[in-house]
Order: sequence, then structure tokens, then C-alpha cells
Amino acid sequence: MELGIISLSDLQTDPATGKLHDPGRRTREIISYAIAADQAGLDVFGLGEHHSWDFAVANPAVPLAAIAQATSRIRLASAVSVLSTADPVRLHQDFASLDLISDGRTEIIAGRSAFAEAFRLFGVDLEDYDDVFTEKLRLLLTIRENPEHVTWRGRFRPAMDGLSVQPPPQQPQLPLWLGVGGTPSSVERAGRLGLPMVLGLIGGDIRRARPLVEHYRAVGTAAGHRPDRLRLGRSGHFYVGRTSQGARDDVFPFYKEYVRPKPPTGRGFHIGRADFDAAAVSFGALMVGSPQEIIDKILAEREVLGIDRYIGQVDFGGMPAGMVHDSIELLATEIAPVIRRELAPPAGPAAA
Repeated sequence: MELGIISLSDLQTDPATGKLHDPGRRTREIISYAIAADQAGLDVFGLGEHHSWDFAVANPAVPLAAIAQATSRIRLASAVSVLSTADPVRLHQDFASLDLISDGRTEIIAGRSAFAEAFRLFGVDLEDYDDVFTEKLRLLLTIRENPEHVTWRGRFRPAMDGLSVQPPPQQPQLPLWLGVGGTPSSVERAGRLGLPMVLGLIGGDIRRARPLVEHYRAVGTAAGHRPDRLRLGRSGHFYVGRTSQGARDDVFPFYKEYVRPKPPTGRGFHIGRADFDAAAVSFGALMVGSPQEIIDKILAEREVLGIDRYIGQVDFGGMPAGMVHDSIELLATEIAPVIRRELAPPAGPAAA
């Protein structure tokens, strides 16, 4: 099982100045988290894409290229690329270039986005929300299959007749995951196409997601895809401290700030301490606690959902960089070794 981290690059207001945190400094901190994760032996680092003043990163490929130069083994992914508002040709070119820079460590996690800002910015009609995504995904899959000769037609983009999309990636094919929020149609699409899926769970009991996961695998199997292609990732908010109580005390103010409604959209929700603590219980989606608690929760998710990858959102709400680095270190040094040992295949019989 793979373990990793993601950042969505949220920008919070500095209480001392009333201004948003500096996006340059924020981006450099995120790069440092990825480097730390690589050095500590984690498997994957993901970086989100957003198009509003509340986030520092609009094009994940650019910071990921800087990370690629400073790392050697960790896989680098968008989390997610907003395919609905992107040109699939340019997206493939950006991540193929990143793949060359990183020596074949690149992945795309593509999603539709729940944020309206990008649709307005790039002139995509929200009335066409699902149709645009479906068409652009079809084009991306066509490019991915054979970038040297792309023939394609659709409604929302000019046709391509035998065109070449350069450069080719270093890997034979760019790995592509679908990021989904838990709607049946998204799950069915991933299964039907035989694409690995990242399920974003930010609240509730993870056992409620089991029917969706089972449906994903059933649809994929019925479509003729091998079970090993139907991989499942899970992402969500993450913080680990030395003790359960200490972790929750430390991170609650930042989580509360992260999720509270903010102008101009009013998007978010208010949460009290009791509800926060309830969300972090055994099967709660909020992954906050001591190393042993996190170990138990990841192993439970493996048993209940069959996850192949867990990636935790480690920085949110203006959390200080030192807290984030400490959390990454505990994930890599105290949690990952136990998870890997528990899930390692049984050793074969000793040689005579």
C-alpha cells in the first residue's frame, strides 16, 4: 500500500495584518514538504489546482517541476487537475514535460472541481458541466493512448486529424487517476473506463463509502477490466501528533479556520470542538490523532474499503510549517513502517 501527502495550497488571512499570507512563501513551504516526504521515504506527493485568491497554486505542473529537481523517488501528481476547464492537449504536454524532468515519476489525477471560479475564468458554461468533462476525458485518453497520432472530434474543441502531441512522456503512458467526490456517476465512469480512482472523503463515517467502492469494482469487472487495474486511493485531512489529545488540541484551531465560511462565496461550514472530535473517531474520515490511532484507522480503511493508497492533506488553515514537517516525519517514521509490515505479503517457505 502506498502512503503520501497532498497540499491544496490554501491561503489564510494573517490575523496580525488582516491580509492573505504571501503566496510565494506558501508555495516554497509546499515544495519543502514534498522534499521532506521524498527524503523520508513516502510514496507520493500531490498538489491541487485552484483559480481563486484563496489558493496559491493554479498550475500544479510548475511547482511540481521544481520539486522534481529536488527529489529522487517520490511520485508527483496533480490533486486534482481540473480537466473540465483545461485543454487536454496542453495538460498532457505539461505533465509529459514533468515526466521527463522527474525521470518518469509523474501522474495526473483528473477531476471536475466543485469550485465555480475556474468555469467563469475559462469560459466554460456550467450547464455543460458533465458533458464537457466527459468529452475532455475522452480526448485525454486518446492522447494518452497514442500521442504521436491523435484523431478526435467533439463538441467543445476543434477536431484533431492525425496530429502529434509533443513531447512524449518518459513512461510508456502517463498514469491517470480519476478524483471523485462520491457521486455514483463518477464512480461508474471510473469503473467503466478501468481507471484507478481517488475518493476524497472529508467527513462522515468511511463505512458509508463501501457501497460506492463495491459499485466501482463491480462496474469495472463487468466492463472486463482486471481487478489490479481498479486501484483505489483515499484522500482527506491529516495530522498526526505524539498523543491523541495533543494532536487534536494542536490542529483544531487550524481546521476550524480552514473550513469556516469566507467571503465572497460563503463556502464552508462552522464546526465546534465536539463535532471535530467525533469526526476523528475510529471510522471517521478525519485522520487526526496519535501514530497508533492513525495506523489503526488506515488499516481499518484498508479492510473496509480495500484502499491501495492513502494520501493525507497535511497543511491547511494557516498551520505553521514546523507543525506540518513534524506530522510528515511521524507519518514516515512511525506509521508507514508499521503499515508496510502489516500489509507485506507472507514470506515463502524457507529454503532447505
